[in-house]
Amino acid sequence: MDERAIEDARIEASFARGDDRTLRDAYDRWSGVIYTIALRSLGDVGDAEDVTQRVFVSAWTSRERFDPSRARLSTWLIAIAKNRIADVHEARARVRRLHDSIVATALPDEVADAPDLADTVLIADELSRLEPAARAVMTLAFYDDLTHDEISRRLDMPLGTVKSHIRRSLQKMRNRLEVPDVAR
Repeated sequence: MDERAIEDARIEASFARGDDRTLRDAYDRWSGVIYTIALRSLGDVGDAEDVTQRVFVSAWTSRERFDPSRARLSTWLIAIAKNRIADVHEARARVRRLHDSIVATALPDEVADAPDLADTVLIADELSRLEPAARAVMTLAFYDDLTHDEISRRLDMPLGTVKSHIRRSLQKMRNRLEVPDVAR
């Protein structure tokens, strides 16, 4: 048995026993593989990083289900990664379907085809006026099309805080952008 196989066996046995120091060893040993698989499938560095982190959190919180006699730890981690990657693809598909249905029902065809440059610049300017935490939340919501839950996880911010930032930021932006009563 070579040194790497001996080290892998030690990590697997220690992980199965719940030794919390082993989580770092497992991460150091297999996070690169998990990240590479996620990046190739998702094509986005941020999503690949999130998936990698979620894989190890999921593995650690469900470590009692890991059985070294049934599978190698690396195999088990890759199986978890495939599930997390599938979750991201499904979330993206839901967002696309929702976006497409909103665009199809709310906007005329000629407006739906291309974003208005003036509106894009106006929104970017308004976002730059927000406080840093609110700006980070709104940028992920506007430009990355992330859900409240995804923003919460990405920024490590409570879900209620994310929702409050969005609500207050939209109100501030609406107040600044509304045109006062004009002659009709």
